[in-house]
Amino acid sequence: MPIDYDLIKNLDFPDVEHTYSEKDSMLYALAVGYGHDPLDESQLAFVYEKDLKTAPSMPVILGYPGFWMKDPATGIDWPRLLHVGHKLQLHAAIPPAGTVVGRTRIKAIIDKGAARGALVVQEKLVLDKVSGALLATIEQATLCRTEGGFGQGDAAPPALPPMPCRPSDLVCDLPTLPQSALLYRLCADPNPMHADPAVARAAGYARPVLHGLCSFGVAVHAVLKSCCGYDPRRLASLSVRFSSVVYPGEMLRTELWVDGAAIAFRTRALERGVVVLDYGAAALNI
Repeated sequence: MPIDYDLIKNLDFPDVEHTYSEKDSMLYALAVGYGHDPLDESQLAFVYEKDLKTAPSMPVILGYPGFWMKDPATGIDWPRLLHVGHKLQLHAAIPPAGTVVGRTRIKAIIDKGAARGALVVQEKLVLDKVSGALLATIEQATLCRTEGGFGQGDAAPPALPPMPCRPSDLVCDLPTLPQSALLYRLCADPNPMHADPAVARAAGYARPVLHGLCSFGVAVHAVLKSCCGYDPRRLASLSVRFSSVVYPGEMLRTELWVDGAAIAFRTRALERGVVVLDYGAAALNI
């Protein structure tokens, strides 16, 4: 049934206080693939406590407000949701340990029509608890497939620019592990679809699938490695559209087109030749 625009748009999310340790930061980095070459000291810096750096995609799991769309009061048919896009904007370096506050609001609800559903965009600010400094802004776009046709809503975002037609400037292959989803769910999102074969089969998959935000983290890793010299301070923002699932153990190939501080990218599951992340865009601090 159509979404209740006023109800969802005006939801009040309590602030979420999240304390994390250096071990949490290292576990997250391992889950999204840092350290796959234990002799690469650039990767080791994210998974070893000596001069530890934080993977720049980690804010996506900090201050998480919970799976609020599953609440029956929202009226959302949550089993049919699709996580279609994610954007991360970094405002400061992420400490390897500390306490942050996650502050979430509904930024926009776009009516795509009765047959096409409703797009809900939620924004989360991640702030340092002690200083109040804004560390990161995250936007998540979710397609509610059966809730369109409510007749009002916010303006649609501008169309994404087309991907470059020329051959990519850089290519970065990064592996996922057969146990990547089992590692990632210890950091965020314990949905059994990522662990239990029976649950995955009931959802229409041959086996448990990788979390979309884990593949997002691999793409951030690819940009960090290929364009930033593994310096998180150089990455300003990154956004993607999710286009297909990843199965744990697949090699992810990210093709990158570089135009000064602007980078376009696309990620494929190499074994299947399937684009899993599309319309990727990153901006660098020069």
